[in-house]
Amino acid sequence: FVENLILYIICLILGGAGAWVIGKYAPELGLVDLPNERSSHAMPTPKGGGIGILAAFVFASLFLEVSLYFWLPATFLALFSLLGDKVELSPKFRLPVQFVAALIVVAPGLFSNSFIKFCPLSPLFCLLPLSIFIVGTANFYNFMDGINGIAGITGVVGFGLIAFYAFLSGIDSFFVTLAVCMSLSCLGFLPFNNIPKAKVFMGDVGSILLGFAFAGMVVWLSKSFLDFVCLAAFLFPFYMDELTTMIIRLKDGENLTRPHRRHLYQFLANEMGIAHRKISAGYGVVQLIVGLIVLLLKPFGLVAVLFFLTACFAGFVLLNFSIRKNIENWPQIHT
Repeated sequence: FVENLILYIICLILGGAGAWVIGKYAPELGLVDLPNERSSHAMPTPKGGGIGILAAFVFASLFLEVSLYFWLPATFLALFSLLGDKVELSPKFRLPVQFVAALIVVAPGLFSNSFIKFCPLSPLFCLLPLSIFIVGTANFYNFMDGINGIAGITGVVGFGLIAFYAFLSGIDSFFVTLAVCMSLSCLGFLPFNNIPKAKVFMGDVGSILLGFAFAGMVVWLSKSFLDFVCLAAFLFPFYMDELTTMIIRLKDGENLTRPHRRHLYQFLANEMGIAHRKISAGYGVVQLIVGLIVLLLKPFGLVAVLFFLTACFAGFVLLNFSIRKNIENWPQIHT
């Protein structure tokens, strides 16, 4: 217990220390985010503060002797993403690297049958879908990191729920500890990103790592399809916002690889002028409520959980389109 407590304190400190270092030395390191027409901020701001979260992840993984197949590709991808914080990297260059990292995470466990017991036919059947899930989640997390606090709060809640789920299930105790470490490193980062305004941004190094590690834990902890659905649901607001936005952009004929600011959280912040901290806290509250209800419904089986999540998705879509429609009518209302 004492060793874990010390580990938790170290990860909390590392999460904040990384943000502080980047905030102080960002210009010298070439890690400054300059605002443009797509930005939700108006001043040049240091980015790459998620380096402290990476440090906590590596430290905790080494301390807990987590499998190399899990933490090493995640670490490599985070460092590669740090390069992306310095220079623009094409999706054609990013995606192959991300898929290689995901395959390294997924393949060993599938072929050793150490996790994911629901793969039909053969492990090869699940290799590509699970890799797509990990890469997609990593990028979804990155795309959703567009206002102060949202990525950090989501990390605190999401990894906290994973730790709670794994603890209740009595599976892979080292992942319980690692998930708590990730949650606390996000908590340590938050004061530099959210209160009262952002002194530093997380950057790709942090957001890609959090999404990749979250999805990796979902895969490694899943012993059934029900486990997989429940664990993935702990990132519900991010999945729903990104999927809805992708559908809207495809409907409008947009190129999905091009930057934009059409997520619901961006409409709330930019067009409606709601404070970032309120939006980020709101997403975190929704995430926590959905996650806890999923935990309560799990004993009732897969159908109950899927029915609840489908209802949540429908409600999110209706709210999303209602807000967007009202925003589109604002010019007519105010003229």
